[in-house]
Amino acid sequence: MCTEGHTHWGRRGAAGLLVAEAGRALLQLRAVWVHSGGTWSVPGGAREPGEDAVTSALREAHEELGLAGEQVEVRGSHVAVCGGWTYETVLAVPRQRLVVINLPESAEHAWVPAPEISGLDLHHAFRRAWEDASTGLQGFVGAS
Repeated sequence: MCTEGHTHWGRRGAAGLLVAEAGRALLQLRAVWVHSGGTWSVPGGAREPGEDAVTSALREAHEELGLAGEQVEVRGSHVAVCGGWTYETVLAVPRQRLVVINLPESAEHAWVPAPEISGLDLHHAFRRAWEDASTGLQGFVGAS
């Protein structure tokens, strides 16, 4: 629980991986049994002890979509803070054709064109970050 009284997943914060290519983003439909299941977002989750955000985001993307870290090139990140708790969205582009599979935490994955992302049933935190121009997420996807 953060100092603003909100409950968040991950005592040390959390991180996720936003991979973009040709004006589209790789998103996952979260399995119904996970937190906020049935919504679209980036693969991500709680940071483990000693992990930086990049390590955490890449680990989560591997656990949820089978994505290998060497398949992407990290280009930056955006940090969202809520009452001392942080979520860092790591921004990356593919180095090669990505091999992605749906593992138990993912019901589906898709390359979604940037203009169509807002029309999806998005995870509430991802929607907030996506629609906030100051995060640069839309700009990153659109410019990729």
